[in-house]
Amino acid sequence: MRIIPAIDIIDGKCVRLSQGDYETKRIYNESPLEVAKEFENYGIQFLHLVDLDGAKARQIVNKDVLELICSRTNLKVDFGGGVKRTEDLKIAFESGANQVTAGSVSVTNPKLVESWLDQFGANKIILGADVKESKIMIDGWQTETEFEIIPFVSSYLKSGLETVISTDISTDGMLSGPSIKLYQELKNSFSDLKIIASGGVGSTADLDELLAV
Repeated sequence: MRIIPAIDIIDGKCVRLSQGDYETKRIYNESPLEVAKEFENYGIQFLHLVDLDGAKARQIVNKDVLELICSRTNLKVDFGGGVKRTEDLKIAFESGANQVTAGSVSVTNPKLVESWLDQFGANKIILGADVKESKIMIDGWQTETEFEIIPFVSSYLKSGLETVISTDISTDGMLSGPSIKLYQELKNSFSDLKIIASGGVGSTADLDELLAV
């Protein structure tokens, strides 16, 4: 199991939301670079960076934060939030991202995401599949879709999908434990996929539970 800390960005600052509610924003640090360097000093090699402004605006907003972290650390960054077009994807990679998470666009324009998997490689594109009561949520978790998570993920297998990140929004930011049932369902359905569990982890006991899935 790989530990990947996450930094969520609003207005260029590190924040935490509770259950995806922007009104619950709490600022943890005004310098994402400082936090990233602290992770690196602890031996962390990977970072999940989320542009929450970009997710709402439907375009990358905090590109400068991505560039700064990628240029000033050796962290391998997977970036998400506001990536809707191939131009956005290229901006993220040119800014130093090692991987990019295709979230809302994977629902609104699946053919485009399939073309990214083909053009850039499945090792560069992570499928974002965030859920609330098993339904895929998009637009910074503000919009519920009709898609159920298992058939949604399954629809990308033919395109060579290798990695999926899934957050149970009801657990996000609560530090009360991850949605073990969700990850068991994903693991049972897609034994060959790399699954990134996101949301709710608050203790080493939670990690032990995830490791046992």
